[in-house]
Amino acid sequence: MALAITDNNFDSLLAQGKPLMVDFWATWCGPCKKVGPYVEELAAEYADRAVIGKVDVDENMELASRFGVRNIPTIVFIKDGQVVDKQVGAAPKATLEAKLQAIL
Repeated sequence: MALAITDNNFDSLLAQGKPLMVDFWATWCGPCKKVGPYVEELAAEYADRAVIGKVDVDENMELASRFGVRNIPTIVFIKDGQVVDKQVGAAPKATLEAKLQAIL
């Protein structure tokens, strides 16, 4: 299951040193609902190799602002503390998995 990432726990997750895949979403966002199951599946499949989680932008505006998220869904891929890739808008699972594989 994808982690609930918040303004409060993000930095501690980043400090773990694992690659991160962070899905910025909202409950009212239609395309977010389409991508959500893919994120959950990838979280289960890559649990031992990466931190995969979701940030509710309505509840964590500071984190959304920190990453310059203006449209949702936005999925950010972080390696060694740096954003190395970003997917803005809905995408198929294969696209997200390829981007995740690239940072492992």
